[in-house]
Amino acid sequence: MQPILIVQGGAGDITDSRVPGKLTGIKNSIRIGIKILENGGSALDAVEQAVRSMELDENFNTGYGACLNTDGVAEVEASIMEGKNLKAGCVTLLHDIMHPISVARKVMEKTNHTFIGGEQAMNFARSQNFEVLPQGSLVTENAKLALEEFKESQAKGLDTIFSPTELDKKSVGELGETVGAVAIDVNGNIAVATSTGGITGKIPGRIGDTPILGCGTYADNEIGGVSTTGHGETIMRYNLAQRILQGIALKGVSSQKATEDTIKEMTQRLIGTAGAITIDKKGDVGIYFSSKRMAWAYTQGNQLIYGINPGEILKEDL
Repeated sequence: MQPILIVQGGAGDITDSRVPGKLTGIKNSIRIGIKILENGGSALDAVEQAVRSMELDENFNTGYGACLNTDGVAEVEASIMEGKNLKAGCVTLLHDIMHPISVARKVMEKTNHTFIGGEQAMNFARSQNFEVLPQGSLVTENAKLALEEFKESQAKGLDTIFSPTELDKKSVGELGETVGAVAIDVNGNIAVATSTGGITGKIPGRIGDTPILGCGTYADNEIGGVSTTGHGETIMRYNLAQRILQGIALKGVSSQKATEDTIKEMTQRLIGTAGAITIDKKGDVGIYFSSKRMAWAYTQGNQLIYGINPGEILKEDL
């Protein structure tokens, strides 16, 4: 099996000024992950390391640079899953932890559980020797500004991101920009990793789609793997990742068609926008988003293929 890695840096209303940072970060991520696969490493290692690189980069909404809740706190969450034995680890409501994706992997490998949240997840991270940073270390000036703008819009009586209507149709689903990676290795094993800071202005304690299997993340060697990004409340209600895989398994369509059709159907029915990256068991990739933009990248031979605007396909040497 030819190893393949595809990464996404979040779907949303990404401004022109943020495009260069997104593209640089996404290309750095893909180069880190693909090197692992080309050296015979596992899909699980590749997706974890690809996501870790984005958790360090303030151009993405995860780890350093995560969106803030109404209290000004960066509550982060993540999930990771491998498709051979359907093992997974999920964490939520972590704070001051740089790499929630690695905490999720420890949950998968070191416990008999799948999902841990809140202070017990923090205690677990400490027990696994993860560094708990000084309070507020994940908070950036851009995240603070986004929260201020959100609160100003609320004060003016604009609708809330938690209740999609025609009034907020333009903005719903464009505040998350969750990151993720999907890989298949030389042994045909599939793995998926997804990590996020959620959405700006979320209520403290809010949990999104990212740590929920079948919504933000799913991997199955017999079908494929999916990582999603966008408006979490909508993605959860539509069970987006699982529906994309059902399109591949039950309808017999390609990864691209299953990804595109499912996201279009979700946005048409529920308004909220999203994006997803998919790899099926044969190694075919699928990329689609109904949001304004989504940063994505994958490799093909010695070329890096990437984009951020609808219909855009850019190429450069690895």
